[in-house]
Amino acid sequence: MMQTAAFERVKLVRDNHRPTGLDYIKNIFKEFIELHGDRRYADDPAIVGGLARLNGAPVTVIAIEKGHTAKERTYRNFGAPHPEGYRKALRLMKQAEKFGRPVICLIDTSGAYCGVGAEERGQGQAIAENLMEMSTLCVPILSILIGEGGSGGALALAVADRVWMLQNAVYSVISPEGCASILWKDASKAESAAESLRLTAEDAKSLGVVERILSEKDIGKKEYYDRIRTLLAQELESLAHDMDLVGNRYNRFRRLGASAVIEEQQ
Repeated sequence: MMQTAAFERVKLVRDNHRPTGLDYIKNIFKEFIELHGDRRYADDPAIVGGLARLNGAPVTVIAIEKGHTAKERTYRNFGAPHPEGYRKALRLMKQAEKFGRPVICLIDTSGAYCGVGAEERGQGQAIAENLMEMSTLCVPILSILIGEGGSGGALALAVADRVWMLQNAVYSVISPEGCASILWKDASKAESAAESLRLTAEDAKSLGVVERILSEKDIGKKEYYDRIRTLLAQELESLAHDMDLVGNRYNRFRRLGASAVIEEQQ
């Protein structure tokens, strides 16, 4: 049976050769200084964050990191952050606000870790706090979905002024396997679920969930990273002149789904 275009993209973004958050940090930013820990419990290797320079300007960059090899992926918990990872990210964002640095988030996760320990340490609360705090952060926030964008685990770093997606990235409320398990009690029907979830970049753009789809031409090559760097610098320059940053961010999310509601009413 032929696979759908949507599920093909899910498989593509899970490939262990695809560039991860650290690849973007190393090839786009200069003078990156990683900062660790949430100051409450521990450091979470699934989220990497710190200070860097983008074309000479200081920024805070935060990335969900999956790793490439089996050893790396195990260490990074396969890009599934614990609550301390989200709290670390929020600590860095509040620090960025204090010093007037824009925030850039690179997202690649199938979802937040749902183990017992994560729940005991307040996974839901950690994600909710990020959503609340990012909605009123007084510095520009730009988030890019570079691979998987799974549920609240991705949204916890995507309450931004601008949200971009790579052309083969996916963004969904749940993984196709999780959706199939709930709807049909059969994870093998993930292909059908992927088609129904409208998780592609084109779907997200049509719904107003993202502003820009980034071409993956020459992905992983110097030319590719140079292009992304230029686009980031241009967008941050534009956001720096926004006199109502928080208000416009609020309105951006209030508009989501409005066109779909109007269509349904008609």
